[in-house]
Amino acid sequence: MVFGFLLPKETSFFDLFDKQADYAVQAATHFVKMVADYKVDETEVGIMKEIEHLGDEVSRQIKDQLNNTFITPFDREDIHDLAKELDDIVDMLYTITKRLRVYKILSMERNLTEFARVIEMSVKGVSQAVKGLRDMKRSKEILKACIEVNNLENLGDRMRDDMLGELFEKYAKDPVAVIKWKDIYQDAETVLDVCEDVVHVVESILVKHA
Repeated sequence: MVFGFLLPKETSFFDLFDKQADYAVQAATHFVKMVADYKVDETEVGIMKEIEHLGDEVSRQIKDQLNNTFITPFDREDIHDLAKELDDIVDMLYTITKRLRVYKILSMERNLTEFARVIEMSVKGVSQAVKGLRDMKRSKEILKACIEVNNLENLGDRMRDDMLGELFEKYAKDPVAVIKWKDIYQDAETVLDVCEDVVHVVESILVKHA
């Protein structure tokens, strides 16, 4: 082929997105365990930091490949957005972990344990949707995962509001505790917002390739 040298010999965007999704699931699973065991020490923060670092590296690789690849599996803007949002999931989980450590939370809220499990379910749904992009013919399965993530985000909104209401009752005489837990729950709900942002990008890609 005369112009063969202009075409990429290999496009590994899907492999890189799979890695990003795997790191997001790894971070969410670690967060669940950390909260359930209430073990937010330097070691646990370090583990989350390492996952975040690995995720950042994959995000950088995607951007580098995007700059050096002539043909992409879908729109360049969507590739950029997907990489950014997947990276943001791990970043937010790392942020919550650091906040728990910095705030020196002395006892774990049962509600946060429940919230962590919802986050894990949502991130696993994101992973399923993202990995499904390898085969657009599986659009029904991909969309099913997207809908589940959307539903979990709605659940997270309700959980956050209910939990904040409980905080004002439980810590009525401790406004500092209210502020600390309010920040933590807001961050936890933000993780679900970012998960929803990811599947919105996935849905956009499916529409463009329908």
